Amino acid sequence: QVQLVESGGGLVQAGGSLRLSCAASGRTFRTYSMGWFRQAPGKDREFVAAFSWSGGNTVYANSVKGRFTISRDNAKNTVYLQMNSLKPEDTAVYYCAAGTLVVPTTTPASYNYWGRGTQVTVSS
Repeated sequence: QVQLVESGGGLVQAGGSLRLSCAASGRTFRTYSMGWFRQAPGKDREFVAAFSWSGGNTVYANSVKGRFTISRDNAKNTVYLQMNSLKPEDTAVYYCAAGTLVVPTTTPASYNYWGRGTQVTVSS
């Protein structure tokens, strides 16, 4: 079992930055791939970024490439999503996810565990 708890969301003006955190716990989560997804009202959940904890493969959605960075702190068992140059279209609930994947995928159904999400709102 893996537990995920997100934090760091909030309200920010366009062009601003936020850093989301995902505290992970569980017996084997370090063999998993970890990812961030987001869901805006009335839209499907979409992939943002992911990496494999053991292999180091990192993947980004085209819409966030160059603006967002996924990273980890092994000592704190925490995954981060640094979001810069935020746009109003980045407004969504952001979810942390973990999956038993050697190579991270962009498909939500591939991930086994999810956090409750944290709201990010970007004003214009």
